[in-house]
Amino acid sequence: MTRPDPGPRLADARRIIVKIGSALLVDDATGAVRREWLDRLADDVAALRARGQDVVIVTSGAISVGRRHLGLTGRRIRLEQKQAAAATGQIRLAHAYAETFARHGITVAQILLTPEDTESRRRHLNARATLETLLGLGAIPVVNENDTVATAEIRFGDNDRLAARVAQMISADTLILLSDIDGLYTADPKRDPSARHIPVVPALTAEIEAMAGDALPGYSSGGMVTKLAAARIAVGAGCRMVIAQGGRANPIAAVEAGAPCTWFLAGGGPRAARKRWIAGSVKPKGVLVVDAGAARALLAGRSLLPAGIVAVEGRFERGDPVVVRTADGRDLGRGLAAYGSGDAIRIRGHHSDEIAGILGYQGREEMIHRDDLALVEEAQ
Repeated sequence: MTRPDPGPRLADARRIIVKIGSALLVDDATGAVRREWLDRLADDVAALRARGQDVVIVTSGAISVGRRHLGLTGRRIRLEQKQAAAATGQIRLAHAYAETFARHGITVAQILLTPEDTESRRRHLNARATLETLLGLGAIPVVNENDTVATAEIRFGDNDRLAARVAQMISADTLILLSDIDGLYTADPKRDPSARHIPVVPALTAEIEAMAGDALPGYSSGGMVTKLAAARIAVGAGCRMVIAQGGRANPIAAVEAGAPCTWFLAGGGPRAARKRWIAGSVKPKGVLVVDAGAARALLAGRSLLPAGIVAVEGRFERGDPVVVRTADGRDLGRGLAAYGSGDAIRIRGHHSDEIAGILGYQGREEMIHRDDLALVEEAQ
């Protein structure tokens, strides 16, 4: 396989997820955060922000940092000890990120997620709203798995998949996995000197997936297996992904300068992928009947406002999929409701500035945001 000309460029990205593994961030001998490396990475991220790109960081390392400070070294530790180590390490990691980005006048915010937060629809919506709000306010969210409350065995490599799920959640178009290797090879280059580097993967085929090897022992696990699992999640959501060598200083700048890496390409963007998912793989829970003015607005690419709704059918909760239908029975599309059916009935026909007075709280202005709506003509 050869790299296309021109190749994928980070400068083209609108919203970037950067995943940092514990082996890069934490010194194995001391358990301390590698501050000089983190400072150089923060310089890279600040440069992305300066040209108007959104950035979210997904970080590992809480357990690796915390276990040293609790004396949990040199032996296999139990789940509850990992949870205790994470509780200690999360504070130290958050402090390190806050300090390094303060040099650039950038605010960071810590968000702790579990797989359920990305898979449960309502928790997914809450996490997505928080991330979107932080980005809108100019902050950099720093996401980690909430290892302190994990009830199953914690695996450090899961943050590859968590990063892909965060990319899917907020419709990111680029995911950067910083690793101890500069991309995908036809075989493990540590064991096979004839292994060839693959600069671009147009599609995740069985042949590509067969190239993944097992994780090497140590604090950082997951290896290429979890990275390809992350790639499948990301590209399925319309988000391209790159695996790059993270051990060098300024690793993101190195990718932009042409350092070897592996790009996994996505067919179409995240917005189109999300609309395909809404249109084709979601079972509707109810119906919103709209007037002629709302129908025209939707077909023109606008959101559905409560004022344009004339009837609410079925029982559904916030975040559930619903059909949008005209008064004469024509289905316009499907979308994710910003309000449950009870509240939808109360605010239908009213202007958005009346919502707080009717419901007693200020929710979203739209019943269905245009990004959460797939029209029939878009799915054809």
